[in-house]
Amino acid sequence: MEEYLIKPWDIHRQGTGAAEAALNWDMHVPPEIDTIAEAVIKMYDMSVSSRTLITSKPDKGGAIWRIETNKGPRSLKLLHRSPERSLFSVGLQEYVVKQGARVPALIPAKDGKLFVEMGGKLWIVTDWINLQPATKVDLVGAQELCYGLGEFHRHTKGYLPPLGAKNSSRLYRWPNYYQKIAKKIGWMREMASAYSETAASPEILSVVDEYERQAQEAITRLQQSAYSKMAAMGEPHWGLVHQDYGWSNGQNGPGGLWVIDLDGVSYDLPFRDLRKLITSTMDDMGVWDVGWMRGMIEAYHKANPLDAESFDVLLIDMAMPNEFYKHLKEMFFDPVTFLNTEAGAILQRVVATDQTKWQALAELSKDKSKYAAGSYEQAAVAQSPEKIPSQASSTFIWEQKQWNLQTKKRADQTEKEAVSASSNDKQKSSKKENAPKRDKAEEKKVSSGKRETVPFEEKKVESTQSKEKKVDTSQSKQKKDAVKDKVAELKPVEKKSSSVSAAEEKEAVRSSASRRKSLTSSSASNVINLLPYLSNPVTRTPRAKTAASGRKRQAGAAAKAKRTTTVRALQTKRTEASRAIAKKRQAKPLSSARTASRLGQKSTSTTKPRRAATTSASSRHGYNKVPAPRNRVTTNPARKPKAKQGMKKYKGLR
Repeated sequence: MEEYLIKPWDIHRQGTGAAEAALNWDMHVPPEIDTIAEAVIKMYDMSVSSRTLITSKPDKGGAIWRIETNKGPRSLKLLHRSPERSLFSVGLQEYVVKQGARVPALIPAKDGKLFVEMGGKLWIVTDWINLQPATKVDLVGAQELCYGLGEFHRHTKGYLPPLGAKNSSRLYRWPNYYQKIAKKIGWMREMASAYSETAASPEILSVVDEYERQAQEAITRLQQSAYSKMAAMGEPHWGLVHQDYGWSNGQNGPGGLWVIDLDGVSYDLPFRDLRKLITSTMDDMGVWDVGWMRGMIEAYHKANPLDAESFDVLLIDMAMPNEFYKHLKEMFFDPVTFLNTEAGAILQRVVATDQTKWQALAELSKDKSKYAAGSYEQAAVAQSPEKIPSQASSTFIWEQKQWNLQTKKRADQTEKEAVSASSNDKQKSSKKENAPKRDKAEEKKVSSGKRETVPFEEKKVESTQSKEKKVDTSQSKQKKDAVKDKVAELKPVEKKSSSVSAAEEKEAVRSSASRRKSLTSSSASNVINLLPYLSNPVTRTPRAKTAASGRKRQAGAAAKAKRTTTVRALQTKRTEASRAIAKKRQAKPLSSARTASRLGQKSTSTTKPRRAATTSASSRHGYNKVPAPRNRVTTNPARKPKAKQGMKKYKGLR
């Protein structure tokens, strides 16, 4: 039976049943996932007395439970991403815990791993931390949130994921992201023009040009900034961002602010999280407050210092029309409904908030002198994405056995492969020692008439010769003709006699290898290389024709002829028998009554002689013609006979 693979279960919302439609799937999971959760719990050294679902992601396939165990309350989490992507975040969670970050520590399972892979997903268990959200009514709560974010970013520096994890990075995607926003804002203009009869269309057309200009200006400023030099420093230099940080994922707990829900972390410039937190807070407040913005940046700077270049890129990112794009991109999914219902109110609120945005950013830009300049002169501009390890990552070594993901094969197959791998290592070592013996065995095979293989040493010489290719300077037409001639020479030729010695066989192999070498070296860029389409480098010569092989072929031919003769005799016998039966049927007289009944006619006199005629096909092949029924059965209701009056009917049948 195949393993159940966990997938998003929001499709259950489309059920037709009343009970299924009334069910709140945001607080429920399918019964199959409940069964898997029980199996995952058994993989840990703990006894669970109760399990309570805290939240679920039916559109993605994730969930969190609080479990009461004999070792205190704990959290069981189903990570909705692929195992390779989840391994990236699980590895970071273990890394930052050892760096001293306030992040829930992973509890190992019975096999020593910090996760359990089941149902095609990763499951993790951590201690349940009692947390309380930071206050949102004053700047103090926002500063606590920003300071905790800076601590988290500082601890992520130098992270290198375990082997097999799928890397997630947004560090090099800033220019593409900006261009995407600018392009889609232009699409909003086209959408509003296409649906000009909707309520919000005139309002969008009146402001979309200004927001598109802001996006283009931000792209130009980013190109002129130090972003390219900063990105060239590499991913581990900057660390990772949370990507979904806010008042719900950063909460106060024992010792300070704790960061939770790390399954979406990614490499990026760390202050991208800070920008999202500031702009979303200003959007919620309905005004861009310089005091709040300055206080939040200073709190972050205390935990993870910024330089002048980082502060400049942070301002550019805040100048981008992020909130306008985030709120109005819903029109691409259902333009008529959105533009007629929600778009107008959302647009009015965004435009009203942005009236104070540019004055606040201009005032905030004066604080750039407070930050020291960064040193990016030694970094190469526009480097390809590379993971440059730092001092922190060099001291952190992964134990790969504890981080290997399951393969697609079953567990018992993997155990067999592990056992066979150890035996293969022993066989390889023994093969190296017995290499001279292999040459002698090959010579015996050649002398006995078996197919010959190229010796190991000659293969090695052949590979080294193919690497030392030289470019011929002759004309392309002459090269093509030479290639055709040499291809014809490489075709296998049968041996004329069976008394060919092993030395002659080896000499033929060497000459063939030399011809291949000359063919390879003479090929140039404008000549098609035919070697991949030829036979394998191991040359196989035809078998030598010995007396024993000749006798075998003769015996096989004789047996085949005997089988053919037997089959033909049986066929002749069957044909003669069928002809004899046909003659008997023709000679036997038939009664006139039987003949008349067969033909569907009236009976004639028995004394009337049978008319001699040629036998029909039916009599020759031994089958009788049967007259068709007089009462036809039809499915056409118009042609069916009506029931007589007074007769009973049963389910419409007479």
